[in-house]
Amino acid sequence: MSFNIALSGLQATTQDLNTISNNIANSSTVGFRSGRSEFSAIYNGGQAGGVNVMSTSQNFSMGGSLTYTGRQLDMGIQGEGFFVLSGQDGSTSYARAGMFNQDADGFITDPAGNRLQGYGIGATGNLQNGNVTDLQVQTGALAAKATSTIGLISNLDARVAVIDPAVTPFNPDDASSYHSSSTIAAYDSLGNEHALTQYYVKTADNEWSVHYNMDGQDVTPVGGHKLEFDSNGMLTTGNDITLNITDPAIIGGASNINLALSFDNSTQYAADYNNSSLSQNGYTSGELNGIRIDDNGMLFGTYTNGQEQVQGQVVLADFSNPNGLVPTSNNAWAATNAAGQPIVGTPTTGTLGGLSAGYLEGSNVDQTAEMVNLMTAQRNYQSNAKVLDTNSTMQQALLNAI
Repeated sequence: MSFNIALSGLQATTQDLNTISNNIANSSTVGFRSGRSEFSAIYNGGQAGGVNVMSTSQNFSMGGSLTYTGRQLDMGIQGEGFFVLSGQDGSTSYARAGMFNQDADGFITDPAGNRLQGYGIGATGNLQNGNVTDLQVQTGALAAKATSTIGLISNLDARVAVIDPAVTPFNPDDASSYHSSSTIAAYDSLGNEHALTQYYVKTADNEWSVHYNMDGQDVTPVGGHKLEFDSNGMLTTGNDITLNITDPAIIGGASNINLALSFDNSTQYAADYNNSSLSQNGYTSGELNGIRIDDNGMLFGTYTNGQEQVQGQVVLADFSNPNGLVPTSNNAWAATNAAGQPIVGTPTTGTLGGLSAGYLEGSNVDQTAEMVNLMTAQRNYQSNAKVLDTNSTMQQALLNAI
């Protein structure tokens, strides 16, 4: 009986050594989760039968440290959750290792070629929430967008003297015919940039006339544009105006330009003229020159024209029993019934953690603890081997006595 008990001890300790050595070997593996051998005593009808390894559990309660890499597609998970990966054979796996690259077709893949899953974008560029698919970066150029709205927030100096247009007609080349001006870029449907200049003329107390020039051509609407302020310097009339520009000398082969200008929140105070905000929503075409991922997993393409466009959103999965996941090669796990159904969602929602772009999560192996465990396992192995040696010596003595 003692022979079998010691043999079970050797077998269990060997399995423990396998677990410890695997932990030590993967101490530098990205996203690795350390394992622990869990022993169980064996009894047969109340008689001691030795020991066996009941299970090897994985430590999902402690995350690894995040290390900055600066690579655009490296991602580390802060908190709960796993990346969802689709294999080339159609299988689904889960990983904490966020080492991703972009393949020749623009798909986001791990080093083994598995495609990262997330919410894609539709034909109109809108995020398709709820439709989990392979994440792909559209590598084509970003089309130009014609400017349709312009926002201007300015302060017009209330201290300046009135200019009588009958005496001094407005002339953009004569600085004495207006008080102040500003220029903002606007884009046509082909992405050509046009300079739109506004000239402000104080025609009476609390009243201003605005003249518009684009590329040196007068585009002021018929009847002009008046701004009126109350006695507190707040704009009351002329908040909005639309410029319809059809002059072929300006637009060339592009579509007509229709600009909706807003002067909301502009003021007339006794202070120097200034622009606190100038904005417009158009841009020229641009080429993809980078990728950006935020903490919510939103994947943006960045372009040479300074614009960003949503390319998708990374999703994460969580399980009610992560220890039910089966570890596989290439830093991944496969789901089982014991793990439960995957709960899929976007980062920072529910129990799911956030993403840190440009970081990788290291292994959660404690090397000091593993070395102590290794010495303990070695002592256990030697002790069980000594029991076998003692049992053999006793049997030999018995045989010699017969």
